[in-house]
Amino acid sequence: MSESLATLARNIHQWGHALGFDRVGITDPGLEEDERHLLNWLGRGWHGEMDYMARHGTRRSRAAELMPGTQRVISVRMNYLPHALGEARSALEDPASGYISRYALGRDYHKVLRSRLKRLTRRIEKAAGVFRCRVFTDSAPVLEKALAQKAGLGWIGKHTNLLAEDSGSWFFIGEIYTNLPLPADQPRQQEHCGECQACIDVCPTDAIIAPYQLDARRCISYLTIELKGSIPLSLRPLIGNRIYGCDDCQLVCPWNRYAQLSAEPDFRARTPLTNLALTQAMSWSEETFLRHTEGSAMRRIGHLQWLRNVAVALGNAPRTESVIAALRARATHPSEMVREHVDWALQRHS
Repeated sequence: MSESLATLARNIHQWGHALGFDRVGITDPGLEEDERHLLNWLGRGWHGEMDYMARHGTRRSRAAELMPGTQRVISVRMNYLPHALGEARSALEDPASGYISRYALGRDYHKVLRSRLKRLTRRIEKAAGVFRCRVFTDSAPVLEKALAQKAGLGWIGKHTNLLAEDSGSWFFIGEIYTNLPLPADQPRQQEHCGECQACIDVCPTDAIIAPYQLDARRCISYLTIELKGSIPLSLRPLIGNRIYGCDDCQLVCPWNRYAQLSAEPDFRARTPLTNLALTQAMSWSEETFLRHTEGSAMRRIGHLQWLRNVAVALGNAPRTESVIAALRARATHPSEMVREHVDWALQRHS
C-alpha cells in the first residue's frame, strides 16, 4: 500500500466531514453474503411491485456490473432528523393530522447528497489526478446499507435499517464507486440489537416478519409510496394517519436516544408539511400539491397517490363533519383509484 493512497484515504475522511457528512468509510465492493440475502428476498416475492429490484438483479451486489473497474466504495452518511423525536411522536398520535416520514419534510435528499458527493469527487481529483468514479444516493441499483455496514458506518438492525451507536438511524446514505485502490476501513464485526425486538413489536402491519426480514408488501412506506394502485383492504385500517412513509420502527428503537438533530439547513421541516390537517391535505389541488412539494422527495408519488393516501387516513380518523365533507368533495373524482379509497373511507364512517 503506497503512502500516497493511505494519505489520500485519511484526507477523504476529513474532506467528507468538512462537506457535512457525519461519517465516511471506505470498503471493497465484495458482497457475496448480502447477494444471497437479496436473491432469497426477491425469490420470496417480498419486493412486491418494485419490479426494478428484480430487474436489476446482481447489479446491486456486483459493483463491477454497474461501474467496470470498481475497486473501492466510499460510503457516507448524513443526519437528517429535523426536530426532536417528541414532535414526531406527537404528530403520529394526532389522528386529525397527516403523518409524513421525517426524511421527507425537508429538501429532497437525493439532490443534497449527490451535490456534496460530487464536490468530494472533485476534491479527490484535485489531489489524486483524474480517476474513474460514479456517485449514488438511492439513485441506482446499489446495496447501500450492506456497503455502509462493511465500510464501518454501522450495522443493519432487525428492522433492516442501518444503525449506529452514536446517532441511531436518522441519516441518509450515499456512495462513490471508484477505481482507486484505497486502503479499506474495518467493517462492523457485530450488531448491537441484542434481544431487543421493539421494532418488530411496534410495526403496525407486521411487515417485519422476523429479525432482519422485511416483507415490503406489508410495509407502510411501500404502501404509501411505492405501490401505485389500490392499497389492500386488510391493511388500510392499520395505516392510521400515515400519509407518506412510516417511522414507527425508528421511533421505538433504543439506539435513537442518541439521535442527533441535523445541522443541514436543507433538511429543516417545511411549514406546509408539518401539523398538516388531513381535511386540508384532501383539499389540495394538483397545483397546490406540486407547489408545497417542490424540491421534496414527496413529489415522486404524484397528486393521485397523495389523495389516495389521505383518503385512507381520513377513513381512520375520528368522524367529524369536516372529515365527511372533505371526503364527499372527492367522491366524484375522475380517478377510479381515488374514488375507490374515498368510498371505503366514507363507508368506515357510515
